[in-house]
Amino acid sequence: MIALARFQVAGYLRSLRVLPPLIVILLLLALVLFQPPVGARLATGAFGDVAAFMFPVWAWAARSLLDTQPDEQRALSATAAGGPWTPALAGLLAAGSVNLGLAVIVLAVPVVQGLVAGLAALPVLAGLALNALVAAAATLLGAWTSRALVPDPGVSLLALLGGATAALLLSLGPLDVVSVPMISWIRAAHDGPDVLVSAFPGLGAHLALWTAAVGLAYLLVRRTRT
Repeated sequence: MIALARFQVAGYLRSLRVLPPLIVILLLLALVLFQPPVGARLATGAFGDVAAFMFPVWAWAARSLLDTQPDEQRALSATAAGGPWTPALAGLLAAGSVNLGLAVIVLAVPVVQGLVAGLAALPVLAGLALNALVAAAATLLGAWTSRALVPDPGVSLLALLGGATAALLLSLGPLDVVSVPMISWIRAAHDGPDVLVSAFPGLGAHLALWTAAVGLAYLLVRRTRT
């Protein structure tokens, strides 16, 4: 599985499909995050804003990575691995690893800003952990819209945009329990360091359970499609 994941990451980088999300991140850093923070509260809010902004970008990157591998090669990988489980898990591992790498790039500035603003270590760690969990959830959204499940590129793109939009809209109301708690983590981050730290266990559990459920469903569906 590790070898397959490394193979997919290498193909993704060689194809230069990593450039579009990377350019988006660099634009975000240049236009928004390099603004000087006013205090610890605004610095904490940046972690929530980055997670919300990057959610569709991480999903897009995951979909792009999983679509790099041709259908024939994916079928050969499943045959060589003795079943569909290993290639599917390797794809998720590869996409998740790339998204964590993108997260490191985009979070470098908020971390520095937070430390300069006098933010304690615990809120910074909570912000980093929050973004890691959001990246994992976004990876699953991207996987659900990849070519293995949605062959038509246009429909796949619409499904990706629709999924990201649905996540935002559902998080506005009582149905946020079935979606990612986007509005909740934005509010917690902007309410200050102490609120983010106290809200993180609930937010983290919500994101972890959502990711586990969506990931299990994805693997079961992939098994029937391979």
